[in-house]
Amino acid sequence: MPRFVVEREVPWAGEMSDEQLKGTCLTSCEVLRSLGPDIQWVESYVTGDKIYCIYLAPDEQMIRRHAEQAGLPADQVNRVTRVLDPTVTE
Repeated sequence: MPRFVVEREVPWAGEMSDEQLKGTCLTSCEVLRSLGPDIQWVESYVTGDKIYCIYLAPDEQMIRRHAEQAGLPADQVNRVTRVLDPTVTE
């Protein structure tokens, strides 16, 4: 299944409490369950004012549907075309 990186602009994301982040995650997971097995949240990275999320989904439309239903921004949705890691040099 295609992998996507979703960039969410969330002012003060890095300052959010554990409870705030947990609430966001719970809402996201509820929507994921309602959308079915065609979309999977892999993990997210929180920075100062953005959250970068990794998803598996059939297409960008499914990613955007999730964001809309969860009330989350999806400022940039990019399909991953290649994955690199240190083993590339071997």
